[in-house]
Amino acid sequence: MEHPLITDIHDLTLEQLQERITELSRKLGQAHRMGNADLRRQVQMALETYQNRYHDQQQALLRQNRTDDPDFADRIDIS
Repeated sequence: MEHPLITDIHDLTLEQLQERITELSRKLGQAHRMGNADLRRQVQMALETYQNRYHDQQQALLRQNRTDDPDFADRIDIS
């Protein structure tokens, strides 16, 4: 489930997304240690949103590289 309040995610680069994922992972660990279940769920939703966007951008970059490189034109797509 993605966090409904995160809206500015589409303009971020892969590096910026990775930084936010790292930061949210650290905050998720803190929420686990504090035992705050509500905070943990909110951070998990935000983390999942950033991870999904990171994955989507990586897939788009892979597709772009695959179409730009004719050496891979004869390969089988298993995705």
